[in-house]
Amino acid sequence: MDYTCSVDSEINMSEVVGPLSGVTVIDLTRVLAGPTCTQMLGDLGADVIKFERVGNGDDTRKFAPPFVKDAKGSDTSESSYFMGANRNKRSIAVDIAKPEGANLIRRMATKADALVENFKTGNLTKYGLGYNDLKLLNPKLVYCSVTGFGQTGPYASRPGYDFLVQGMGGLMSITGEPDGEPQKVGVPIADIMAGMYAGVAVNAALRHAAVTGQGQYIDIGMMDTTVAMLANAGMNYIHGGMLGRLGNAHPNIVPYQPFKTADGFIIVAIGNDAQFKRFCELADCSEHSVNPDFATNDARVRNRELLIPLLCEIFEKRTSEVWLAELESEKIGCGPINNLEQVFNDPHVQARGMVVKMDHPLAGRGGASLIGSPMRLTETPVTYRHAPPTVGQHTEEVLREKLGLTDEEFAELRNNDVI
Repeated sequence: MDYTCSVDSEINMSEVVGPLSGVTVIDLTRVLAGPTCTQMLGDLGADVIKFERVGNGDDTRKFAPPFVKDAKGSDTSESSYFMGANRNKRSIAVDIAKPEGANLIRRMATKADALVENFKTGNLTKYGLGYNDLKLLNPKLVYCSVTGFGQTGPYASRPGYDFLVQGMGGLMSITGEPDGEPQKVGVPIADIMAGMYAGVAVNAALRHAAVTGQGQYIDIGMMDTTVAMLANAGMNYIHGGMLGRLGNAHPNIVPYQPFKTADGFIIVAIGNDAQFKRFCELADCSEHSVNPDFATNDARVRNRELLIPLLCEIFEKRTSEVWLAELESEKIGCGPINNLEQVFNDPHVQARGMVVKMDHPLAGRGGASLIGSPMRLTETPVTYRHAPPTVGQHTEEVLREKLGLTDEEFAELRNNDVI
């Protein structure tokens, strides 16, 4: 796929670092949804230029503790939260509220392929940085806005927060125990999924721009992506009127949930009738596999309140280790319930390289540990080129490289507190 730069420079294949090599992205995002998108683009090789507020930078730099430790084991200024969503970016600190600062972004936009922002709806237009402003300067620009509720509709002007969107988008109503209070997901999944949808959309729009020479505007709303994420649960309501929570149970497959064993808990995921029959044979309850109330998944779903108590009694008779070994031997879906320490010590997670080390100007010897990218491409693999930057770490480097600013221009911008 030929992603050419908007400045019509040719890609030197000896310098290709990913499928998005040669693509320049202006990053005007903060917190998590937008930064998730731009980190994905950076992982795939794009040159991501992150514009931050002079001094404080991205809000998540203060979402701490914990902080990354320095060589002496003391806290640095870099929060682990910020570090998790901002690798493969270069940071430039600019005050966009000042005309000179906004003009730097406009000039950069003429040389960029994409811009991603997550300001409140319409906020960038007052600085002359809205899509309608920038497409006049660069018709090929892909411009992506990530907001809580999108650019249209009665909630468009509201600020978007992951917790609120999880509640308003229905996710909390289907998460948690049936007789408990609604629960949010343990990670900010509404933010993360909005960022992922944005990343997919930007890539699609870059492809279109490469073929046609025409950019476009992308409107990503966290509410929309959360409703889309309801998936089978949303379809169960649309077609079956199903509401409420089932805890860890599956609405359409039984048994598919945790079970208490003699010494702990395991997950059992029996996906079809043949697996259920094999399970019943190894669990010494073959009568259940021929019982009309349990023989088919349809019957098991309708009669889960009869079946599950029977299975609970069976699972408590053996240890987790014994159950897992026996279930795996019969190729029946099963697994432990790991805490985070167990996850990061898991030999499979380690073999897949899901923790990476990157040199960082403030971190101690050996660099900073980051959760790696799950994207595996054989010809253009993900690369780790830039550690999450300090505020404004690359201001001078980027402005000289992209805009050719002189020493005199830098001095003037600094004197006016623009950078």
